Amino acid sequence: MIYSLRKAAAAFVCVAGLYSLPVSAQTCLTNNQTGTHDGYYYSFWKDSGNVTFCLHPGGRYTSQWSNINNWVGGKGWNPGGRRTVTYSGTFSPNGNSYLTLYGWTTNPLVEYYIVDSWGSWRPPGSGFLGTVTSDGGTYDIYRTQRVNQPSIIGTATFYQYWSVRQSKRVGGTITTGNHFDAWASLGLNLGTHNYMVMATEGYQSSGSSDITLGSGSSSSSSGGGSSSSSGGGGSKSFTVRARGTAGGESITLRVNNQNVQTWTLGTGMQNYTASTSLSGGITVAFTNDGGSRDVQVDYIIVNGQTRQSEAQSYNTGLYANGSCGGGGNSEWMHCNGAIGYGNTP
Repeated sequence: MIYSLRKAAAAFVCVAGLYSLPVSAQTCLTNNQTGTHDGYYYSFWKDSGNVTFCLHPGGRYTSQWSNINNWVGGKGWNPGGRRTVTYSGTFSPNGNSYLTLYGWTTNPLVEYYIVDSWGSWRPPGSGFLGTVTSDGGTYDIYRTQRVNQPSIIGTATFYQYWSVRQSKRVGGTITTGNHFDAWASLGLNLGTHNYMVMATEGYQSSGSSDITLGSGSSSSSSGGGSSSSSGGGGSKSFTVRARGTAGGESITLRVNNQNVQTWTLGTGMQNYTASTSLSGGITVAFTNDGGSRDVQVDYIIVNGQTRQSEAQSYNTGLYANGSCGGGGNSEWMHCNGAIGYGNTP
């Protein structure tokens, strides 16, 4: 298996010296580096062997490797997060390698992969939890754990989250929010986003790649992965306007006690949309309280009707009168709980 944790710590040794490279026809790296190049963040790391990793204008990079033990490189963003990422190019591995949107979060510390193609071995090999359908394909979801291994904050124990496409492709769109929401619905919550790159990785193999990123536009909501909703789809529309205090908070819209959609929040107020054919009581639940996480829900719009959170007396997530669930009529949830918004029309 390719253990990119070993390279992550090494790559971040360079963070103190992070800088912008000048843009030219191409800039080829020979030493482990992170930085920015023509508007994109990049990272490059190898432990031994021969790698040529070249940065081209825009979101393009090329790589060739042989006699390598382990290497990884790519272009992307710092911080990463909810983006609609488009990319194109070629990926030609000979042996163990993969092409993946790869990133990290902190609080909790998580290393994550959205894998579109691979070489002789399909990662990660164990820890299957479910599937998510996104951007024209179905991905298998896995969770694995690394114990006392290098990470972006030093040696630590942490989880890896995986979405691995059932059929290989090179090029297309990756809607990261779909994967984040699907992971959250399975209890795999992310924290504050660190870097995210469209990476080529090789382990005891050879090969080449030529990858070009699109703009990677930010998105406030995902549009929903299939495993993040059990009651989604229908004529009743909902808009939930919410934010987290730390980022990474997970909320779930429920109708008649059935999950409609789960979202992972950022720290800015954003609109999250869903629809359902379910009827009954409406709640928005905060499900991953911990550390400095809190949730503020400004309001919910149900079929065009705005229902303000502070007008609702049912709030089991508010910390008041010395306990969780100790009050109502508030936009805030400080504990795992839910705000009730009445019934569907």
